[in-house]
Amino acid sequence: MRVFALSDLHTDYPENKRWLTKMSHWDYQDDWLLLAGDISDRLALLEHCFATVTRNFAKVLFVPGNHDLWVKREPYATSIDKYHAVLALAKAHGIEHQQLHSERVSCIAVHGWYDYSFGQPSEQLKAAWVDYRACRWPEGYTEQTICDYFLAQNAVPTETHEKKPKHTVITCSHFLPRIDVMPDFIPHKHRIVYPVLGSLKIDMALRRYNPSIHVYGHSHVNVDTTIAGVRYLNNAFAYPQEKRIARKRLKCIYRG
Repeated sequence: MRVFALSDLHTDYPENKRWLTKMSHWDYQDDWLLLAGDISDRLALLEHCFATVTRNFAKVLFVPGNHDLWVKREPYATSIDKYHAVLALAKAHGIEHQQLHSERVSCIAVHGWYDYSFGQPSEQLKAAWVDYRACRWPEGYTEQTICDYFLAQNAVPTETHEKKPKHTVITCSHFLPRIDVMPDFIPHKHRIVYPVLGSLKIDMALRRYNPSIHVYGHSHVNVDTTIAGVRYLNNAFAYPQEKRIARKRLKCIYRG
């Protein structure tokens, strides 16, 4: 059995949707997929993705991204309502949103948001970042309380999550757990988005599960690096034009 990682499919783009549709129906029947968010803000496209991956893989673990919670084109009062609708849709297709376990491997979702622990947003970022207009939150919610709300949805660590001989724990989030996973080659002008990439609280949360590997998405920059004993991995499909920073393929991260 293998575990594959993928994020940021953005199936609103026809090229991306075609790639998903053409995925093999046979090669991954015994395998698991970690789907790290940002499929589409449209439920119809989310459902198409869920139906496709559950047909192709034995098991799927999904954690929503920020695009999945946009409400500008869907009739939800808040992005919290959209979050629960997305999870209900995933569940209807047999997709897990908390954890998967076998004798040799456990995969655990870490829900979260950004909370400005990577830096304060500039006025330029506030004007350009679509979440500020496409998401809608209950009155009084701040980025910090939004992040805390989603972190509270995560599974409570138990003995099942302890490191054991010949047992691998893999965690999965959409948002970045730490900013030092971003490569040094990122131009300074693009680092304006760093405040909305993730939260240090996500790293604190995932390390409670003692993982060997953490999969994340959101940045669209494919990364495979080890920091403080954890292998951090981003395998974003990304936007069609982002061919230099995204590999545009599934990535196998575990064989058991």
